[in-house]
Amino acid sequence: MQKANAFFLILLLGLTFFLHAQDDNDPSIETDWDDYSTDLYTRGDQTFTISLGVGFPTFFVRDGEIIENKIDPPVGGTGALNYNYYFGSRFFTGGDLSLLFLPTIANNTVFITSLGLKTGTQFIIGRFEFPLSMTLGMTIQTYLDLGYFGMYMKAGAAALFRVSHEWSFGLTSNWCWFLQWTGDKATSVDGHFVDLVISARYHF
Repeated sequence: MQKANAFFLILLLGLTFFLHAQDDNDPSIETDWDDYSTDLYTRGDQTFTISLGVGFPTFFVRDGEIIENKIDPPVGGTGALNYNYYFGSRFFTGGDLSLLFLPTIANNTVFITSLGLKTGTQFIIGRFEFPLSMTLGMTIQTYLDLGYFGMYMKAGAAALFRVSHEWSFGLTSNWCWFLQWTGDKATSVDGHFVDLVISARYHF
């Protein structure tokens, strides 16, 4: 009888330990955020970011010389949609769709629509995330009845705060280089712009 009682006691303790171990390994149970010490990103994680803010022309180059720009006031609006796929906590790749519009001294508007592929890395300190990215793609520039289809490059940096497992918010700034190769030096003008946007990033 004593052996049977001891057997059932050991069985009960073992079952309790097994159930407790299962609860600890269950991915559906969220850990306490304050004690979250593992990497926030693993291979296959994805994010979608919406950004809105302002854009500033910095300088324009024609035939190797800086020329006076015709943007007045020297600020416009910009917005972007970004998708990222993560290979780990450090490296990601994705796509970037953005629109930049700026007024001119003649009360008209320049529209620059861009679509590109991006890659980057990021640094994580607690709940703060600092992504750095490079983007290369194609752009459509329109002004009145004029249009140009060309290339652009963008270098960006952000500072985001991870509010929850799903959302982070912060500021992003990009240096944008819009190239023009028309075959005519008089009309080939490269534009350099900086933007500053508020970003909301959804993690899934």
